[in-house]
Amino acid sequence: MNTTRRRKIILVGPAHPYRGGNALFVADLHDILQNTFDVTIYNYSLLYPSWLFPGVTQYDRSGKVVRPVPSLRLINSINPFNWIRVARRLRLENADLVVFDWWQPFFGPCHGVITRLIRRQYAGRLVFVTENVVSHEGRFIDRLLTRIGLANASCFIALSDQVVGELRSFGDQPVYRSELPVYSGSRDAAKKADKRRELGLDEKDQVLLFFGYVRKYKGLDLLIRALPAIAAQLPRVRLLIVGEFYDKPDYYLQLIDSLGMKSRVTLIDRYVANEEVAGFYRAADVVVLPYRSATQSGILNMAYGHGKPAVVTRVGGLAEFVIHGETGLIVDPDSPGALARGVIEFFRLRGRIDFSAQIRARAGENQFSRMPQLIQTILGSVGSEVNV
Repeated sequence: MNTTRRRKIILVGPAHPYRGGNALFVADLHDILQNTFDVTIYNYSLLYPSWLFPGVTQYDRSGKVVRPVPSLRLINSINPFNWIRVARRLRLENADLVVFDWWQPFFGPCHGVITRLIRRQYAGRLVFVTENVVSHEGRFIDRLLTRIGLANASCFIALSDQVVGELRSFGDQPVYRSELPVYSGSRDAAKKADKRRELGLDEKDQVLLFFGYVRKYKGLDLLIRALPAIAAQLPRVRLLIVGEFYDKPDYYLQLIDSLGMKSRVTLIDRYVANEEVAGFYRAADVVVLPYRSATQSGILNMAYGHGKPAVVTRVGGLAEFVIHGETGLIVDPDSPGALARGVIEFFRLRGRIDFSAQIRARAGENQFSRMPQLIQTILGSVGSEVNV
């Protein structure tokens, strides 16, 4: 009779009913680990105070929940008394590993206090999966909060080489390497031609997609400035901008008007429900990520999940996930001219290169699929200290 005990993993991070890439990542991490381990998600009862959240809602209002994973909504991100109660409950769990999802310095005090209160019991067993180290618009206070949040980490799982390098300045703990999963999302969407008609686009149009919430570091203004040069070479080019504006949209709208590009731009300024996502990707020929800074991007992995190539800038860890000339193109950052040349080159190459086949091969090499083995490696490094 096999009496081997399944190891117990606690994941600390956002999950449904919260929306966004972090909640999707935690759900995917839960799904890939649960076949090997007993996994429980410690979710947030309060993620962000409403006055700190720039969007319309923190919650997933989709008609279809893509990742409806079970979770315990226990953590209030701004209540120190709650952190003490959560730490007490974690001590009672006596888990083999506690895995924190880290992406934002705002959570530094919360994570720092909880891990300080449990670090003696969980010596060597506090893992931080780091999507970002410091936020993209990082200030001095962000680095301070990050130090507080990561101070008690036993080891890190970094999701890009860029993050590996950044972690070196926050301690000498072991760093393991993985990456974001390739997100496929909902397949319940209209066919390409139907979606284009719905959006007022023609089947022969050359459609660029900028997807996701709009913030300065994502460089949408650079792509808009590149559009006249692209249109000079690609007369049927159209830019599809889909996502909620966290910056004021007036600047972008005025820029589009001043460049005479209004007729070439379709703007969907709102939260996009899960069941709509695939349709927008399906309508596009290529996804453009003109970022000024990046570690990695769920938008890129979502593009791969829908078989779409990408034109990305050579910043941070973003270019690590693109094979130039095979799964997309990599261009210099902060340059509308470089973006224009990259987009034009993509349309020149796509008749000769099977981008979709190369993307399927790249997705098949996704390191996220090896996450259970990575967790086993971390457990093995703890050795006999685990649950003695």
